[in-house]
Amino acid sequence: MWENGHQTQEHRMATIPEVLYKAELHSLPLLYSGKVRDIFDVDEQHMLIVTTDRLSAFDVVLPDPIPGKGLVLTAVSNFWFARMAHIVPNHLTGLKPADVIRDPAEAEMVEGRGIVVKKLKPLPVEAIVRGYIIGSGWKDYQKSGAICGIRLPAGLRQAEQLPAPIFTPSTKAEIGNHDININFEDVVKKVGQDMAEQIRDISLKIYKDAAEYALARGIIIADTKFEFGTDAAGELVLIDEILTPDSSRFWPADSYEVGISPASFDKQYVRDYLETLDWDKTSPGPKLPEEVIKNTAAKYREAQERLTK
Repeated sequence: MWENGHQTQEHRMATIPEVLYKAELHSLPLLYSGKVRDIFDVDEQHMLIVTTDRLSAFDVVLPDPIPGKGLVLTAVSNFWFARMAHIVPNHLTGLKPADVIRDPAEAEMVEGRGIVVKKLKPLPVEAIVRGYIIGSGWKDYQKSGAICGIRLPAGLRQAEQLPAPIFTPSTKAEIGNHDININFEDVVKKVGQDMAEQIRDISLKIYKDAAEYALARGIIIADTKFEFGTDAAGELVLIDEILTPDSSRFWPADSYEVGISPASFDKQYVRDYLETLDWDKTSPGPKLPEEVIKNTAAKYREAQERLTK
């Protein structure tokens, strides 16, 4: 398995797992395990984020992984981070997992899934931008004619494009709890007027750029969420993930219709399946059929190929 001091391809394929439900590293201490990501401490300035194949729906982590999902999310995020770097700084450092993990086998285990990032102070809001009316926004609109306090025109239909994208923030919930939609004034109370305006304006700018780019490749970005932190100087930095099938609704443009919940390249496919079950949307989540797992993995891969090739 070793040739001239180098591992053969056969050994590398055996070391790098096709499915990773949980990152088990002994080289670095675990800081936090989230719905999808396991975060490890590197030093005072850096962390290692490993994106697993876990999938959460309705804020519940499901028991079945989606093979290759973490690889797709990492590749798509890194693509967008690079594309949007002229708009806002991000948390990437340019370091590779092998630069900070002492054990070569562990470094290979997280290859393509692990990113070394700056330690920053996360802000307590999720920056959601909606270009189309769907999901919880559609439900809010049906009840009140507004989303997060933003009054919208009467007569909009499900999945219809909004007159202009809107910023509809939410709180960041702990695992197992649901995020709560808030209005812009609530964001101001949490982070201050200047920072709230920066978050809103940058989020809208990124969304508009990404939506135009994706549409040219056959994908409608219906909505998405961003997370931000601040560095030691108090400057705003984009963190977590960006414009992935986990953090966004991606619809195929060629089959998009107003008035129905469109087909998707994201985990909405899983949500739609779960809605057919007698499940109260609390932990533990139900098992997924093999067909749903395979189809979801294929949808994630197609989104990556369309956006990044």
